[in-house]
Amino acid sequence: MNEQNILIVEDDTDINNLLKKILTRAGYPVHQAFSGTEARLLMSMEKPDLILLDLMLPGMPGEALISFIRSELNWKVPVIVLSAKSGLESKVAALGGGADDYITKPFEPAEVLARIGAVLRRCQPETDLAENTQIYTYKKLSLNEESRRVTVADEEILLTPHEYDILLILLREQEKVFSRERLYELVWQNGYYGEDNTVNVHVSNIRKKIMARDGENEYIKTVWGIGFKMA
Repeated sequence: MNEQNILIVEDDTDINNLLKKILTRAGYPVHQAFSGTEARLLMSMEKPDLILLDLMLPGMPGEALISFIRSELNWKVPVIVLSAKSGLESKVAALGGGADDYITKPFEPAEVLARIGAVLRRCQPETDLAENTQIYTYKKLSLNEESRRVTVADEEILLTPHEYDILLILLREQEKVFSRERLYELVWQNGYYGEDNTVNVHVSNIRKKIMARDGENEYIKTVWGIGFKMA
């Protein structure tokens, strides 16, 4: 379960609810706003840890909301723009106005989660990271538990929150074999019903991302009939 609270600001109800579903499944607490003015009201009551923001909003456009966050509230909370505006001018204006990242619609859920994880890691205060930092290493892989940063051969790889959680579990007990059922229960915190291929897909994605940086070594081993462990 992630502790970072995310505010979704999107006037399209279907997209807003889809984003909520994606983020909730990944373990993020979520609040929804369907206009710029509603987002401003919510921010007066609670400060989010990250804002996922559309630009074309009723009441108060996204660009004005970014200015309000940076200039009037003086918040450093990360803002990721998620917009159908794909032109370079819009991207440059948003990033220059204070946005931390820019994703164009249509989007892939995995990319949204990866961008959120990367931005949250970058924006985490260094003073928080310095205390009780736990770093796990395996061959050319390094995982910093405090910053949630994973590198292979000194190059960062972007994992979704669930991919990160699976890798962390395996690294914490490198000699232990974890069944698919147990990994599912630990990461998704739900009962396992035996027909879900979710764990296999996530492990496959982790392997692909690691291999892109180090194709010579094996990192996650399949123990046939049981589950997975570090190789």
